Amino acid sequence: MKIKIKIASILIIGAFATSCSSPKNDNEMKAERNELIEIFPKGQKGPSENFTGNAYHVGLVDPDSTFTTSVGNVYFEPGARSNWHSHPAGQILIITDGVGYHQIEGQPIEILKKGSVVKCPPNVRHWHGASENVGLQQLYIVPNTEKGIVNWQEAVGDEVYKNSR
Repeated sequence: MKIKIKIASILIIGAFATSCSSPKNDNEMKAERNELIEIFPKGQKGPSENFTGNAYHVGLVDPDSTFTTSVGNVYFEPGARSNWHSHPAGQILIITDGVGYHQIEGQPIEILKKGSVVKCPPNVRHWHGASENVGLQQLYIVPNTEKGIVNWQEAVGDEVYKNSR
């Protein structure tokens, strides 16, 4: 009789513990599916003249004469990337989620992951974007905007992008 009571108690406790476990939240489910966890709104789709694939931009700090800095978020869908470009005063990228690539012209491609920080020197051609299978979300900071913001150039060809794998 005592064994039956102990088994019944164990089954009841196990069932109670299972029913009390919290369901997974949206962010946990997204992480399991390699989906990005958005911090900021997705924003507007970037023009095809400046991006290959789907990239979305939202400005967070507009340039002005006091801060002379522009800050924004770019969300790259898998396979999306910027064209070659440069910034008169440089650029800082902070990766907030996903996996992607960055390349300064003439240098090896860098793999970017959540927590990566990249300094793009002034007037140096570079590109950045998502990996083939996982998107990329980044904050960008462009200082000294009185010098200019960005100089867009030609698209990054598939042969350059494929070298990132």
